[in-house]
Amino acid sequence: MIHKINEASDYIKSKLDIEPDVGLILGSGLGVLAEEITNRTVIKYEDIPNFPVSTVEGHAGQFVVGNLQDKKVMAMQGRFHFYEGYDMEEIVLPVRVMYKLGIENLLVTNAAGGINRNFDPGNFMIIQDHLNLMGDNPLKGENIEEFGPRFPDMSEVYNEELRELAEKIAVENKIKIVKGNYVALSGPSYETPAEIRHLRNSGADAVGMSTVPETITANHMGMNILGISCITNMAAGVLPQPLDHKEVVEIAEKVKPEFSTLIKGILKEM
Repeated sequence: MIHKINEASDYIKSKLDIEPDVGLILGSGLGVLAEEITNRTVIKYEDIPNFPVSTVEGHAGQFVVGNLQDKKVMAMQGRFHFYEGYDMEEIVLPVRVMYKLGIENLLVTNAAGGINRNFDPGNFMIIQDHLNLMGDNPLKGENIEEFGPRFPDMSEVYNEELRELAEKIAVENKIKIVKGNYVALSGPSYETPAEIRHLRNSGADAVGMSTVPETITANHMGMNILGISCITNMAAGVLPQPLDHKEVVEIAEKVKPEFSTLIKGILKEM
């Protein structure tokens, strides 16, 4: 793994003339924020040694590195998922590479289904905590001490100061914000109504198929993490209608201006 990380980070470093200090992972339909990055360098995943390729609609499959709100950012325009057939080591490789490049702050976004009945499609949820129900863990196997301890503490994965900052920016810009717990399942099938009832009883407010592997890994390395879910649909059984990925992309498109305002406001005051 160390060899793969070093090869990938060396290749990326050779393409850059800046040292990024903030990492952004942009979820389904939310990659448009990367278009606002200036002095940009675009690096396709397919060109990076040892990197997998994103195969999901709404994921461009590239890094965009440059300036946004006076910060030097490295944005993942698309991520990798367990359901695509990648193993955990491949899914979290970009986060390991970001750390190797010196990034200490990580903003992770995703599209999620609302489990909490008080949520509405188009809301943004600040992730307070998560449940890992993917059946795997990215830290499984030999521990590499330079990244972190064998048994990392998980009592505050999502940085409290960054969560408070996100809420402040949302209130200032009159953006509807909610707070809650995100649960990650492996996918790619959506959950059944019975599963959603079970997850609600377990304390979950939103459900998705990403984010948790990346944040477990970033927490292991001591990065400061902020997670934000865009509630793009209500989960199975909450409303009497079938689920469709097109709805996810459509809602993400609709809230694009608010999403951009929120993330840029957070970056400006970080």
